[in-house]
Amino acid sequence: MKVTEHIAKNKGKGVFSFEVLPPLKGQNIQSIFESIDPLMEFDPKFIDVTYHREEYIYKTQSNGLYKKHVVKKRPGTVGICAAIQNKYKVDAIPHILCGGFTKEDTENFLIDLDFLGIDNVLALRGDAVKTETYFRAEPDGHHYASELISQLSDMNKGKYLDEELKNSSATNFCIGTAAYPEKHMEAPSLESDLNFLKKKIENGAEYIITQMVFDNQKFFDFVARCRKGGIKVPIIPGLKPLSTKRQLNLIPHRFHVDLPDDLVNEVLKCKNNQAVKQVGVEWCIQQSQALLKLGVPALHYYTMGKSENIKEIAKRVF
Repeated sequence: MKVTEHIAKNKGKGVFSFEVLPPLKGQNIQSIFESIDPLMEFDPKFIDVTYHREEYIYKTQSNGLYKKHVVKKRPGTVGICAAIQNKYKVDAIPHILCGGFTKEDTENFLIDLDFLGIDNVLALRGDAVKTETYFRAEPDGHHYASELISQLSDMNKGKYLDEELKNSSATNFCIGTAAYPEKHMEAPSLESDLNFLKKKIENGAEYIITQMVFDNQKFFDFVARCRKGGIKVPIIPGLKPLSTKRQLNLIPHRFHVDLPDDLVNEVLKCKNNQAVKQVGVEWCIQQSQALLKLGVPALHYYTMGKSENIKEIAKRVF
């Protein structure tokens, strides 16, 4: 079932959903199941599975020169989505990236997903690899998520890269996209960022999941800007409970979001990370309850591979 159908079917009650990370290469899928199992009692309607593009490392050869190697630390997104749908009968949503893919790669990836009966995708540009300052598209790849969404929309109309194909089968993906209530770090302004988002909706995105947000007012201000700008699709807030003091610096640096002063002050009072974890849980519970009270279509939790705190939150919210 499509995300938009889940939201409509739930009749404004607020859908529970979350995101999982593929295990590191060399680990089996059991670690994924162990993080999902505790959350199944809360009836998640969909589970996102992230895609992690390649990284580059340089190894010294016997002649003293360096050789570039491509490494994928977290492969398996497609297989995990298939396993989740088979084991839990819950819709799994793979992340689809521009980075690391040509248009042909993307088409073949989507064909596999279609064969597996996967109804939803989340289309993202993706980040630059660690060895690059700025994002760089593959030759004959997409530079922007809006371009990727256009390719998805074309496939939903039965239009493939090979224009000579006859009687091609149309896919039927529900296309999601990301948004940034506090502005994408590369956007020159809030207004320009909103225009980029409008382009993604015009090209076929049907729902939005936001970057993690810790201040509900920033989320609602963002929604108001979207609605004023003509964006009418469902907008789902992304939530992440803090669990360590280190995240006070790590999250703003890595994800370019602000943390509210009240939350920061409560975390600074904590004597250990166990206390921080409880502060993070209580803050996220209050956020979640307030968001649902004001009618958000769903809540989407970033688990980062750990579900204990998400379970504690869900017990109080759903």
